[in-house]
Order: sequence, then C-alpha cells, then structure tokens
Amino acid sequence: MDTAMFLMGLRYVINLESFPLFCIYLLMIFFSGYWQKWTKPLNLKPLLILHNFICCVTSTYTLYGFIHGVYKSGHLYSKEITEELRFVFWVYYITKIIELLDTVFMVLRHRRRQISFLHVYHHSSMLLLSNLGHLYFPYPCIAVFLSLNSLVHVVLYFYYGLTAMVPNNPPQWRKQLTQMQIIQFLIDFVVAFYGFVYHNFCLYSLFYGITMTSLFSNFYYQAYVRKRKQPEDKIKSN
Repeated sequence: MDTAMFLMGLRYVINLESFPLFCIYLLMIFFSGYWQKWTKPLNLKPLLILHNFICCVTSTYTLYGFIHGVYKSGHLYSKEITEELRFVFWVYYITKIIELLDTVFMVLRHRRRQISFLHVYHHSSMLLLSNLGHLYFPYPCIAVFLSLNSLVHVVLYFYYGLTAMVPNNPPQWRKQLTQMQIIQFLIDFVVAFYGFVYHNFCLYSLFYGITMTSLFSNFYYQAYVRKRKQPEDKIKSN
C-alpha cells in the first residue's frame, strides 16, 4: 500500500466533523467500567423500543433512496454525483450517529459484556466512513454497498425493537439475522473486487470487507457452532 495514499486518507479522516465524536465514543467505552462500578443499571425499555423502531424506519428510507439513486444513474458502478443522492448519504450518516446510542444504552444498562470488539469496530468505523462518503464520495457505486447495509439494518432494528418490547420472548431468528449480515459482506466483497479490477475502486473497500466478513464469521462460529458443541451444562443463554 502506498504510504502517501495512506497518509492522505488519514488526513481526510482526522479532518472529518465526525472525528471528535469518534474519539468521545471510544473514551466513553474506555471509562464505562467506572460508570458500572458507581451506578445502578437503568431501565430504558420505552426508550429502547422508540430508538430501535426509529432506526428501522430511517434505514427503510435510506434503502429506498439508495436504490432509487442507483437506478436513476443507470450504471451500478457510476461515479456521477447528484444532489438527491447526496442528501440520502447525509441521512445515512445521521443514522450512524443515532446508532451510537446502541452502545450508550449498553453502558447505562450495565451490559458492557455486549460491547465486543466487533461492536465497537463496526459502529466507530461506519461513523467515519459514512461521513467520508457523504462529503467526498456520494456516488451510486458506493450507494450499492450502503443499500445492502440499510436493508440489513431494517431487519436488524426491527428485531431489536421486538426484543425490547418482549425481552423474555425475543424473535427466534437471530441466527438467520447473523447469516444475513455475513451474506451482505460477501456480496459487498464480490462487488468491490469487480470494481477494483474493472472500475478503479480503491483497495480499502476490499480490506474493510475482509475485516467485517472475518469478524462476523467468527461471531457466528462462537455463538452458533462452537456453542452447540459444548456440553449443555456449560451453555449460558444471553
């Protein structure tokens, strides 16, 4: 990888308006243990229900907006910027800020064990990447990836919303949801690889796709494959 390109990309990230929030987010997680030590867990059920269904609705909007923008462009790998698509990119970026509340609620409810590396990496990286996309790359070819992510998030936050409503009897398709996420990243990788070979896509999209596929696949293995192989008396429900 070219060092000059890496440093240029790093400069873009540091200058993003979302970078201070990114730093605050990581600091909050770092000091969250003290919050759990000095406070009692909060009951946020109504707020969780509202938050999850708002995220579900906004993801539905961005899903439609991205699909419509790609369709109007006439080409899956188009790099033509339109104000309509730029606005959808902005809404998508705002949703990534709102989704940081997932972690805030985990801290307030003393659910720090749920704040895994995958969780932090996914939320923090998407915050920066969505901001970067909105400002510099609101292309139809990028909207393809974000439309898939929006589709997954429609289902994801609908699942979370139902779980928040009836925590003792959540939907029984959590495993299928994780499979859907992995399939999303596999499709992303194929689209990005073709774009890299034939449409001058940058190498970063491939690296990011590999990291996300690896992390979600490992989560799937730990949660549904390795766990099933363990003796029943060692299995603990979430």
